[in-house]
Amino acid sequence: MPQPPSPADLTAARARLVAADPALARADAAVPPFEWRVRTGGFEGLLRMIVEQQVSLASAAAIWKRVVGGLDGDLTPARVMDHEIAALRGMGLSIQKATYAHEIARAHVEGRIDFDHLERLSDAEAVARLTAIKGVGLWTAETFLMFCEGRLDVFPGGDVALQEAMKWADGLEARPRERVAYARAEAWRPHRAVAAHLLWAWYGLVKRGDATI
Repeated sequence: MPQPPSPADLTAARARLVAADPALARADAAVPPFEWRVRTGGFEGLLRMIVEQQVSLASAAAIWKRVVGGLDGDLTPARVMDHEIAALRGMGLSIQKATYAHEIARAHVEGRIDFDHLERLSDAEAVARLTAIKGVGLWTAETFLMFCEGRLDVFPGGDVALQEAMKWADGLEARPRERVAYARAEAWRPHRAVAAHLLWAWYGLVKRGDATI
């Protein structure tokens, strides 16, 4: 897994983003220095993302603890495949998430994706391989590559919070649709993931009342 950018790298990238696109200036002025969000990579990282989706933080932590215990800490594709769907459900997973856990494990075991060497794939290739797995949508694939694999030029254009922050930055009346958001983010290459971090941070500050639009 590539090393995440250092605080100095992020500061430099933010300066380049604002110089290239002054629409980001308000977000940059409002957001203090931040660190890159880092999560466990590889198969374990994607499995955890699937487990934690659409539940509260407390529930996600509790379910993940049960999954780790149920697998005896052996968070590998082979170990997941050793357990039937019913066994995974007994660890707190819904039938849908248990099925998805099997699907991503099977994709690795069958060689359709190699979670141990994802860095060999380009961003586009990695997204394509991930989204070919049942249960892995585009947003999940993109955020996994950002947070779990340290990719610096991935942008989840379907993210509603990002779209809202983009609306503020550009002074729009409505959030840009997903297709438009992707096109707009092209101006932020090769730092689109840094721009995403910046916009997310700004969105959070505004929603908490700690910054203005």
